[in-house]
Amino acid sequence: MDLVNGVLNWVGTPAMVASLLLFYPPYYLFKTCYSFLSWLFPEDVAGKVVLITGASSGIGEQLAYQYAMKRASLVLIARRESSLRQVADKAIELGARDVIVLPGDVANPDDCRRFIQTAISHNDRLDHLVCNAGIASVGAFQEIPDVKNYSSQLDVNFWGSVQTTFAALPYLKSSRGRIIVTASATGWNPVPRMSFYNAANAALINFFETLRTELGSEIGITIVTPGWIESEMSKGKFLKEHGETEIDQEMRDAQIGLFPVEYAKNCARAMVQAACQGERYLTVPAWFRTMYLWRVFAPEIVETCYRLLYMHGHGARQSNAPSKTMAEAGGKQLLYPTSLRSDDAKAD
Repeated sequence: MDLVNGVLNWVGTPAMVASLLLFYPPYYLFKTCYSFLSWLFPEDVAGKVVLITGASSGIGEQLAYQYAMKRASLVLIARRESSLRQVADKAIELGARDVIVLPGDVANPDDCRRFIQTAISHNDRLDHLVCNAGIASVGAFQEIPDVKNYSSQLDVNFWGSVQTTFAALPYLKSSRGRIIVTASATGWNPVPRMSFYNAANAALINFFETLRTELGSEIGITIVTPGWIESEMSKGKFLKEHGETEIDQEMRDAQIGLFPVEYAKNCARAMVQAACQGERYLTVPAWFRTMYLWRVFAPEIVETCYRLLYMHGHGARQSNAPSKTMAEAGGKQLLYPTSLRSDDAKAD
């Protein structure tokens, strides 16, 4: 066995690189032709049933509107019933054939099963499952008083999507439907002070990558990895070190720094388009994908830049980082949507 591995260590790497160079041109040509045909003949979701978690604000709210304009029937999930009903009313105005509102918490397995069973009882089918619910956390790991304060990161961001998918799987197989999962670019390009959020999204990405292999063509899966998008998180709503959610726009500025923030409407439009075209992956904004190349080929450079920009001096507040200074020096006015320049963020 040692001899075999030794030979493969010397021969395997150049052989794999050479085979990739030979295989990639025809593979890329095939993908380009397939994408073009998918663009010409996207899935028509008119009359189809779409369940969206985290639909009361941000990307989830805008997803409801985008599907509504395509005449889909909607099942909207979130904890805040009053906000959900406002979204539902607007979705009806925009053209949704039917909308039902189901308040609940994806961190609760019983709620996840209830969402799916109610949707099936009402519509008798499920075509698109959009796992969008999530909560962001912020805090340097070494300054956290108790790591259990961040347990909801996995409960909501990971298990919430997994449990909802588990309950929906038989019905999605029946309709040959699609799962659209909102993860984050931090799942493959981790940002400092968001270790638990990054880890939850990395787990989410890998789970649905594995599920795609297991399911084959039975159910389509679109994995979305947004960068900074107009949302409650980019308005400063975070789970903090003490285990409570609060709005901290100083920390928001320190986290975003000079990254431009994309409008939620644009992100949702791209997500629905990617789902209807059967895309496997989507990153919004698209230029964020280039950062992955830096992460793979020059990780030390990325880590050094992040440390210089995001990490505060010893004894200083976490929000007192160079990235915050840059945001306040004009980056916020230039790169943030108007909705992010005020302290107006929806409360729980």
